[in-house]
Amino acid sequence: MQTSDWQPILVLLILVTGAVVLLHALSVAVRAVREPLSTGPFSGGLEPQEHPLSRFHVRWYPVTMVFLAFDMEMLFMYPWTRVVSAVGTTAVVEMFLFLGILLAGVGYAWREGAFRWN
Repeated sequence: MQTSDWQPILVLLILVTGAVVLLHALSVAVRAVREPLSTGPFSGGLEPQEHPLSRFHVRWYPVTMVFLAFDMEMLFMYPWTRVVSAVGTTAVVEMFLFLGILLAGVGYAWREGAFRWN
């Protein structure tokens, strides 16, 4: 092998190494100083009861999943309304099958107590 065969790989290696070093130097140069967050009154004017970055209670996650399921349902139903007349009965059967699966998921979440707030 000749030296000219390895020259493009060497140039690429030098460019990538230089880019990594440059990005690291840039990140060090613009690094933000970490200080504790100070909280002040928000839109209601009252002092906050919790830290702004506090964690959500675990009960919110099942509700979020159900919301996302219904959100995906809407994303599926909008294009469906455009093609249902062209496709016909097959599209209607598929939509009711989809809604049945979604309703089964909501029934399961309800049975497991995802909507219980006590």
